[in-house]
Amino acid sequence: PDCLLCIAMSTILYFLPLLVLFTVLAVWAERKIGGYIQDRLGPTEVGYYGLLQTVADLLKLLTKEDIVPIKADKWLYKIAPVIIFVAVFTGFSVLPLTSGWRGAGLETGVYFLLAIVSLDVFGLLMAGWSANSKYTLYGAIRSVSQIISYEIPLGLTVIAVAMISQSLDLQEISYQQSTFWDHKAAGVSQGLFGIISSVDMSQVGGIFLWNIFRYPLLIPAFLIFFIASLAESNRAPFDLPEAESEIVGGFHTEYSGFRWALVMLSEYGVMLLVSFLSAVMFLGSWNSPFPNIGSMRLADWTNGVPGTVLGLVLEIPNACFIDHHLWGSFLEIMDACLVDYEKEKHLFAKYKRRFQNSHYGFEIDDKAWRGHWQKSFFHRSYLE
Repeated sequence: PDCLLCIAMSTILYFLPLLVLFTVLAVWAERKIGGYIQDRLGPTEVGYYGLLQTVADLLKLLTKEDIVPIKADKWLYKIAPVIIFVAVFTGFSVLPLTSGWRGAGLETGVYFLLAIVSLDVFGLLMAGWSANSKYTLYGAIRSVSQIISYEIPLGLTVIAVAMISQSLDLQEISYQQSTFWDHKAAGVSQGLFGIISSVDMSQVGGIFLWNIFRYPLLIPAFLIFFIASLAESNRAPFDLPEAESEIVGGFHTEYSGFRWALVMLSEYGVMLLVSFLSAVMFLGSWNSPFPNIGSMRLADWTNGVPGTVLGLVLEIPNACFIDHHLWGSFLEIMDACLVDYEKEKHLFAKYKRRFQNSHYGFEIDDKAWRGHWQKSFFHRSYLE
């Protein structure tokens, strides 16, 4: 049922563990791959291959003292991280994960998501100003100005999809990219690439019904959305608000312990949220990328039946597949992770350029010497 309590509970029970898991793995990946690029090991001690290092850091943050500067505005200083996190996390409530799990189901879901996420700028300003530090204030001004600037092109690309889909409902946009949508009743042609109307792709489905393939003019819009989302989530090369050489750590310099962890969780939450939004608007949402090819009904087999019960295994000719609630959610998460992977590639490329251009950047070609060095005690202590 579409009640506020059900929506709130489903969002908390599903997206909160997913967000924490994503943050833990993303931080570990950044450390590990960034270490590889810079010719060092990264996390190695806690857990197999350092997998539990981020978990250990999280437990450390939860037990650290919550330090508040003496001259800070204590009420604003303490409430700012909560405002940032709530603004970001509320956006997950309108995301459709499957054909039967439509989130809040708002007819103006796109407008609500963009509006509620924009409220985090108030939390950023409060955090930077209330700490009574020039560094945090400069960092907050940089962050807010960057977010506001890049929200304009991001919003325009989303409006382009909304105008083509004639809807602000994220679930309706998702259905239009599936074989379940009755395009004839809507009076919409589902021609190949939106150009060849003689080829009906409505029952072929798969990747051919994704918005960027139905309407190739949306490909530039998707690229603009991707670049703007990098700026929204403070990823390289748009990480100027947290320039360590100039303003220490940005608006959250004075935070410690749980409140600092909440700010970081919000930052990775924005990354995951814009990745989900790009998957819904451009990359087919919860629909399968596999098309129907002749007698091989790949789209039908992998999409399932809308509205079926979670976990039910359905049998159809020559196939047995997991219910659409599980599969659709998995597909949408994979689409979002692909977008997020591209964001991480920009970060790693920046680290690689910095390392190669620094006075420490050198290449080691002697494999025998490298193996001897990596086995030594000094290698671990030096690189860690």
